[in-house]
Amino acid sequence: MPELPEVETVRIGLVDHVVGRRITDVEVAHPRAVRRHPGGATDLIGRLTGKTVTAARRRGKFLWLEVSDATDDAALVVHLGMSGQMLISQRDAPDHTHLRIRAGLDGDPGHDPLGAELRFVDQRTFGGWHVDELVDDPFRPGEQVPASVAHIAPDPFDPGYDREVVVARMRAKHTEIKRALLDQTVISGVGNIYADEALWRAKLHGTRMTDTLAPKRIRELLDAATEVMAQALAVGGTSFDALYVNVNGQSGYFERSLNAYGREGQPCRRCGRVMRREQFMNRSSFSCPQCQRAPRRRPSS
Repeated sequence: MPELPEVETVRIGLVDHVVGRRITDVEVAHPRAVRRHPGGATDLIGRLTGKTVTAARRRGKFLWLEVSDATDDAALVVHLGMSGQMLISQRDAPDHTHLRIRAGLDGDPGHDPLGAELRFVDQRTFGGWHVDELVDDPFRPGEQVPASVAHIAPDPFDPGYDREVVVARMRAKHTEIKRALLDQTVISGVGNIYADEALWRAKLHGTRMTDTLAPKRIRELLDAATEVMAQALAVGGTSFDALYVNVNGQSGYFERSLNAYGREGQPCRRCGRVMRREQFMNRSSFSCPQCQRAPRRRPSS
């Protein structure tokens, strides 16, 4: 699943090309793309057709469009999954190979006077769309979020983010620090790539236990995560193949600056030791054995 910088890059493109435009028609080309919507394709089409997109928002990795008409306000929640793409296309452009949903948009003098299409393309069909109700945001009084996103904690770029609250919640747990960093109900937006990058910057091994770390060390880690995601966002996120692109089909370039993720067998850019890969939660973790020393295992009793 794309992480915060990649999702924010998509959101920015949607603000530019979609917000303020009316959805004229919707076609669902694959039923799996609407499996999270309780009413299925017919209901989703009815909930979206005729509505105007009023905002494109994000919390952590979670993306949604606020849509409205005279009688109803709702949120179109977009799950990008592992390979989902939100692309702006001309109406007469050939269909993409893995097109799952298309939504027609009315004309926009600044971009597409004759109208355009917002297309959801998803090779692996793990992603999809669903329409959700807006509820009060538990983290930001006076704001609203989709009901399915309300339990997600603020990310470091969210006005509702409180670093000290996150530090306290992490230290109250007895879990590995990388697990806590990936827990979207504690801090959102960080995935496997940026977790490894933040841990490398903070000189922490991912298996260190949260309740053994001083508050200062956790603050350093959270600040490192914020910094690395900000730098990735500046260049459009991280792309390892053609599956992640922004709304114009362009890939991000931060993979050229990665210090930890995917660098097994290469020298650490800080100390020169050979980087290692370890299994973690059915994924891979990359770290430096010198800069990020693993905690000593206690002998079994």
